[in-house]
Amino acid sequence: MMSPNRWNLKSWCTTSFYSGLNKNYAVEKYFLYSNSYLSQSAGLFIRKIFYALILLTISAGFALAGPVDIPLLEEPRVLPKIEFYDASSNIVTLDKWNGKVVVLNIWATWCEPCRTEMPTLDNLQGLLGSEHFEVVALSIDEAGLGVVKKFFEKIGIKNLGIYIDPSYIATKQLKAIGLPTTILIDTKGKELGRLVGPAEWDTPEMMAFFEGIIASQF
Repeated sequence: MMSPNRWNLKSWCTTSFYSGLNKNYAVEKYFLYSNSYLSQSAGLFIRKIFYALILLTISAGFALAGPVDIPLLEEPRVLPKIEFYDASSNIVTLDKWNGKVVVLNIWATWCEPCRTEMPTLDNLQGLLGSEHFEVVALSIDEAGLGVVKKFFEKIGIKNLGIYIDPSYIATKQLKAIGLPTTILIDTKGKELGRLVGPAEWDTPEMMAFFEGIIASQF
């Protein structure tokens, strides 16, 4: 097993975009494997470039119209057991949200599309957040909780909790290569689908999509 102190570059993401009659954009991700690794201490700058290149590709696919839902899998997929931290530096797992529909958004403060969509995720949580539904924004900022708190305060985030995966370990286990990546999780903790790339999460179409998902789970 590779040491958690290494960044595994057996991951290059290619994306293909296709639209349906409802202008829904889906992303298929494929991973190519190599034997190259970067040390975590030296790799931050290169990883940011890596994400930026993927974001350019993804943004081009969404240039004309944004997604109106999250592409769903044919069958729910078991997710790996991951750990990350809350705003008090306590270890958290996805078990915390068992029994809820979860929108897990993986992002970073240095990711411009992530910054742009964050207020709409906050609005989504404000409108639909309940005992049945929660938006979980998981930052991968290596700079720590401080930069996330500062950013949330700056843009007036009121409804989202702060969660962070500064080591990228949980993010890597989830195979979330592009930023932002949003994973829809059912009440049993299984993945229903994911979207790679930014979206406007509080549109009427998105709201109707999530209300339908919630209704199907309860």
